[in-house]
Amino acid sequence: MSALIRPKLTAFTLAIAAALTLSACGGPTTDASGSASKERFNTSPDQNRYTAPKVASIAAEVPAAIRSRGTLEIGNSKGSTAPLTFFATDNKTLIGVETDMAYAIASVFGLKAHYNPVSFEQIFVGLDSGKYDVGVSNITVTELRKQKYDMATYRKDAQAFEAKKGTRWRVTGPEDVAGRTIAVPTGTSEEKVLLDWSAQNVKAGRKSINVKYYQDESACYLALQSGQIDAYLHPNPEAQYHAKTSGQTQVVGAIIGAGEHLQGLIAATTKKGNGLGKPLNDAINYLIKKGVYGKILARWGLTSDGVSASRLNPPGLPIEGK
Repeated sequence: MSALIRPKLTAFTLAIAAALTLSACGGPTTDASGSASKERFNTSPDQNRYTAPKVASIAAEVPAAIRSRGTLEIGNSKGSTAPLTFFATDNKTLIGVETDMAYAIASVFGLKAHYNPVSFEQIFVGLDSGKYDVGVSNITVTELRKQKYDMATYRKDAQAFEAKKGTRWRVTGPEDVAGRTIAVPTGTSEEKVLLDWSAQNVKAGRKSINVKYYQDESACYLALQSGQIDAYLHPNPEAQYHAKTSGQTQVVGAIIGAGEHLQGLIAATTKKGNGLGKPLNDAINYLIKKGVYGKILARWGLTSDGVSASRLNPPGLPIEGK
């Protein structure tokens, strides 16, 4: 989750995002008449989620208490953010890339996935108390979190600039947003990026960035369409999904990383030392190897955020000031 994470990000991080930006702009296709068409996703409660057969060797690694219970207790954020975790058209079934990933992991363990939708911070409370076995909810690997949790990675942590459909300019570094008006969620790593970049622009003799905040996302998108803002910087999965389903916006730039040599990563998160870290890591790598993982990402338009292998407790975003 990008909220409240404040890594030091530089223009270097844009270099590794160039391919993502150009190959996965995510705008809707155009029909024969030349008008924009919206991409459709299955948002019904009938998901037919991707699954895998139980892998005995990996299932045997799962702590006995979890195996005997028969369920994998999963902490999810309350359904609100497509395509990560959100409610289906019945307003009660949790769907999205995070729920699909948790479902597939549970299938490798031979367990039933049981979702527990709570506020983001309550996921960690539940992990600490043992109420939840694992958090699968866009949780970014950080050095601070690694002190308390084991983290098995499964997706890149990317942020994207979403602009009005037809926008010609692209973001490849701080100079591209100098003097522009950019919206961003407050208290997030995206906000930190803009403030850092604005300072870099001023230092280089360029105009600062006019950073805007909106209490609600619908107001932000209205401002984007009316030209009050030039772009909206927020998590890449959200930007890609909105661009594809609305037909009104497009991604014009992406940031992947957390410094010159550090890739930001999203991970399945469990209480440190509880014995579930390695099986989570092994299950995700099995899903990657068998192609199930790739199908899950493709289903939600997030192929560009994929990783070639899961890593257990890799370097994470640094602790503020270190």
